[in-house]
Amino acid sequence: MFSGVAWGRQANIGPMGTVDQLLREGTRRLGGLGDSPRLDAELLLSHALGQTRESLYRALFSAVAPETEESYGLLLAEREKRRPVAQLVGKRDFWTFTLAVTGATLVPRPETELLVERALTRIPADVLWSVVDLGTGTGAIALAIARERPHCTVLATDLSNPALAVARRNGKALGLPNVSFKQGDWFQPLPKPDSLQWRCHLLVSNPPYIGLDEWPDTDPELGFEPRIALDGGRDGLDAYRVLTAGAPRYLRPGGWLLLEHGFRQGEEVRALLKEAGFGNVTTTADLAGRPRVSEGQIGAPPL
Repeated sequence: MFSGVAWGRQANIGPMGTVDQLLREGTRRLGGLGDSPRLDAELLLSHALGQTRESLYRALFSAVAPETEESYGLLLAEREKRRPVAQLVGKRDFWTFTLAVTGATLVPRPETELLVERALTRIPADVLWSVVDLGTGTGAIALAIARERPHCTVLATDLSNPALAVARRNGKALGLPNVSFKQGDWFQPLPKPDSLQWRCHLLVSNPPYIGLDEWPDTDPELGFEPRIALDGGRDGLDAYRVLTAGAPRYLRPGGWLLLEHGFRQGEEVRALLKEAGFGNVTTTADLAGRPRVSEGQIGAPPL
């Protein structure tokens, strides 16, 4: 471990660097690690200071205490190893709120907001629907839907108990009474669908979808996120086969299944939906123009 004074001297900013100097040095050090080194430096320094990003610019030329310099330097060192910023600061903005994030969960990504948007398009306002989010992670999707559709009941599930603990923490922080959490593998936590007494109106999931041959080309940051939430099997479609085959038993007639997937997997996921009996199958592209969310509607329960 190095001291704040030593780190400051190494950065040529003296034993008591200012906010501006620390931000400049952080931006330099993180310059080759993504497309937002300045933002990353701001987030890490504001976390070390226990302040907001906005407050940094009200005190750009204020000196930073050596112990805070040291904390900031350690955060930069971890970021240089490609650890996600969200893990280092313990939170990530998503939709209209901020979520707690740990190493037990995926970091919520902007692309997943498209899945929320598509779900809200399918759920009419003020309906009393049952919605299920399978593999919830931080709870991002379930909590966004629960907030935007307060008359719906939302069940969020995950195989990982540590991930589910994070989701429960986020749900409690947001104070949403219409969302609940259960542990289990995919459909296992759901009530038995012996009749229409318990079937949901909409199922949504962002399952693992990285295929075996894709791992060498993935972002190094994914190495800090739980493998179980990323590994989609040989071709990346293992979870999609389970979800599309099982969903018709748990959906009411006319119910929807919505799935986020990799940008190369749209055609395959649409084929799986059709094979399972879903109609009105479509794929929506994300803001980068890449196929990202596929969905289908079930017309009637299977015999």
